[in-house]
Amino acid sequence: MKYPVSSSLRHKGKVLELDAAREVVTLMGINGEPIGSLSWDFVIDQILAYRKPPVQKEVRSEPRISLAFKVRYNTPEGQRFESRAGGIGGGGLFIESQAPLPVGTKLAMEFSLPEQPSEWLPAKGVVAWVCPKADQYTFSPGMGVRFSDINPDTRDRILKLVKMVQGTGRAA
Repeated sequence: MKYPVSSSLRHKGKVLELDAAREVVTLMGINGEPIGSLSWDFVIDQILAYRKPPVQKEVRSEPRISLAFKVRYNTPEGQRFESRAGGIGGGGLFIESQAPLPVGTKLAMEFSLPEQPSEWLPAKGVVAWVCPKADQYTFSPGMGVRFSDINPDTRDRILKLVKMVQGTGRAA
């Protein structure tokens, strides 16, 4: 399908051509020459990256802190990633990623807390929200992962660390 550009003063006369079979949008010049094409995936990613998310009420019931530490995680398909987490609380953690996984993705992960960096703590989680680009709340793109299965002792260690850091007013 072809859609002429008629309202935009800067681009009047150009045409957007949508190819549903190939999922591509092509910009055609005033003389009908192709200027460039983008996949629908790219267009959708751009829209999501620059949208202003609706203001949401706080849904976390657990305290959290900003804290950098190592995390490794696997997807159900067997993809393995190593990254850095940028925050943690009793309910989950934030994993920094240039290519965050979709909301709802289940992860098997392990992370090491700064007090014992050689000890890897296992947990399972679900991607609860995604930040495709850095914003005023997160300094890195990434994903918020809600714990779905975590050892109670590990969770207690996290809560103890959160209380300690909050009590001192500084990150560990």
